[in-house]
Amino acid sequence: MSASALSLPADLQFIERGWLSANNAVFVRGVTAVVDTGYCIHAEQTVHLVEASLQGAPLQRIVNTHLHSDHCGGNAALQQRWPQARTSIAPGHAQAVIDWDENQLSYRPTGQDCPRFQMDEVLQPGTYTPLGEQHWQCHAAPGHDPHSVILFEPASRTLISADAFWENGFGVVFPEIEGTAAFDEVAATLDVIERLQPRLVLPGHGSAFSDVETALHTARQRLERFVQSPERHALYAAKVLLKYKLLEWQQMPLVQVQAWLAATPYYGLLHQRYFADQELAQWHASLVADLERSGAARREGALLVNQ
Repeated sequence: MSASALSLPADLQFIERGWLSANNAVFVRGVTAVVDTGYCIHAEQTVHLVEASLQGAPLQRIVNTHLHSDHCGGNAALQQRWPQARTSIAPGHAQAVIDWDENQLSYRPTGQDCPRFQMDEVLQPGTYTPLGEQHWQCHAAPGHDPHSVILFEPASRTLISADAFWENGFGVVFPEIEGTAAFDEVAATLDVIERLQPRLVLPGHGSAFSDVETALHTARQRLERFVQSPERHALYAAKVLLKYKLLEWQQMPLVQVQAWLAATPYYGLLHQRYFADQELAQWHASLVADLERSGAARREGALLVNQ
């Protein structure tokens, strides 16, 4: 069901994007704003989409639920287009943005890119922030990222859930890759969402949805499988990061795919923690083979091709 069919608030437009870019929530009246800005290779498209939504009105706010590259990769382009717009980020990474520490910001560990941007203020969980014609509650939502937030508008019971909650689960639990237990935080965030009782959920990826009870059940089942088998989550994370990069490349010589895997720090961490019984090159080859078996990629001679 489309977001429009689910009765979005009148001041809000929901733009569902492809998997390289997170979805955008654009507030077109009152305090004009965009929540999350997509991946950098789609930045020009993001600017055009926001311009079309605003219909000539200036953009006043850029808001990031968290600072993964697919949620803030359009920040720099939007700041260039609307220099007066204030940029609000989730707490925890303000100094890393000021210093532009690509390790702390996850861009180097994931092998992804994000143009440098400036931030003006930090979103504080437990407070309200003006977006459109309403004030939205800011709630901490650790798990997928320790600094993530979700935004909830109680009158319409609309939730911007980012990667904390999708119709079919939630995003990779990145702290687990780094050796920090975070599955309990995912569970606690799902409990927060259940208590909020949203009527409409605008996720970071995928379509808007209203069957929150079923989605929570699906997410908790998925979480339980990861808790019971952490290596299952680790393998999922490894394949998701590779598929994401392949979506960016579209095609790449296999030798360069292998070089990227060897140079990307998260793969070294995952191999060391979960798959050290396999030779590193053998494990890398198995990830590529898994994408082929699932239909997510195919080989054409010496090329690995997205499909």
